[in-house]
Amino acid sequence: MPCLATSERYSIRLPEGHRFPIAKYSLIREQLLWQGIAPPQDFYDPGLCAEEDILRVHSPDYWQRVRDLQLTPAEVRRLGLPQSAELMWRSLSSSAGTVQSARRALLQGIGMSLAGGTHHAFRDRGEGFCVLNDIAIAAAHLLHHHLVRQVLVVDLDVHQGDGTASIFRQEPRVFTFSMHAGANYPLRKEQSDLDVPLAVGTDDATYLQTLHRVLPALLEQVQPDFIFFQAGVDVLATDKLGKLALTQAGCRQRDEFVLGLCRQHQIPVAVSMGGGYSEQLRNIVDAHCNTFQVAYNVFG
Repeated sequence: MPCLATSERYSIRLPEGHRFPIAKYSLIREQLLWQGIAPPQDFYDPGLCAEEDILRVHSPDYWQRVRDLQLTPAEVRRLGLPQSAELMWRSLSSSAGTVQSARRALLQGIGMSLAGGTHHAFRDRGEGFCVLNDIAIAAAHLLHHHLVRQVLVVDLDVHQGDGTASIFRQEPRVFTFSMHAGANYPLRKEQSDLDVPLAVGTDDATYLQTLHRVLPALLEQVQPDFIFFQAGVDVLATDKLGKLALTQAGCRQRDEFVLGLCRQHQIPVAVSMGGGYSEQLRNIVDAHCNTFQVAYNVFG
């Protein structure tokens, strides 16, 4: 049965009018409960990420400056979030959510976090609302403890997973796959093990055809024994920062395909939420809740 990592720390105070939709983290939990998708006992607080896990992925200097609130003004601007103790604790909790989701997936087939997917965090810096790279931290944790042999990162956020690609550039045990809008942030792309850039305005049919062509072949090529699924919902046509044109139904079909393949091939999968920036908050919340609903349908 799926379990969902969540924490009061995921919701922090941001300046009024800030474009990061911080309210989604509490609203998703409320909607999952209200709709009866997930019972209360399936939610748990993952605690805080251990420093030793962070330092397998991030440089000691960068982590120290995050911890001690000593990021420079230029670093804060690149991050896009105001520096605060709340943000630091949130990043630790979110990273712990993905680590614990990964460990639970090894036991139950799937683990999910109501946060995470912070794939723009590099070894020595944060960017694009991402302080610590939770997927990289969790993948390194599994490898360090000899819990997995070969990891596949399936990053379907609308933005390239540049930080994750950079961190694992020299690590053959982690294969990074990013399918994203080509003409979008980040302006300077990194080189994933496999990048599939999509044209502006790509619709459901083209998107799903591409994914159906690429992902099964990738499973055959990589032979992963663990998958991290970055399930960003900024692929929606309603997204302010996306540039693709998926519908809610198309986004749900994406999730059904990815999670169905994981179940079919008996590959444990850890799911993190990634981005979502639609004008209407309900579109973001509905799309994320669809991901969790699909997970319960496939693995429940």
